[in-house]
Amino acid sequence: PRLFKEPSAKSNKPIIQNAIAHCCLAGKVNEAQKNAILEEIERCESNHLIILFRDGGCQFRALYIYSPETEEIVKLKGTGPRAISRKMIDRLYKYSSDRKQFTVIPA
Repeated sequence: PRLFKEPSAKSNKPIIQNAIAHCCLAGKVNEAQKNAILEEIERCESNHLIILFRDGGCQFRALYIYSPETEEIVKLKGTGPRAISRKMIDRLYKYSSDRKQFTVIPA
């Protein structure tokens, strides 16, 4: 029997897609931007994505790719800095698909 199993690289793409479609860019007003972001996610090869918010009100600003090997956070689409460092991160949020809202992660 084969005992070794390759570790799976879990992806947060479906969660990010739901967050953008149902919370961050919901509504007719944001439809063009939402569709552009969702298309970019589909083309993206990375499994780890991060959403940048403008403030505590969770207003969408940009979408970033996170590389766990290098710990780099680089912009994929939106308005914001080209790259983000750990010092620039004020709060971390978790998206709840059932409640369709973000909650602060105590970190």
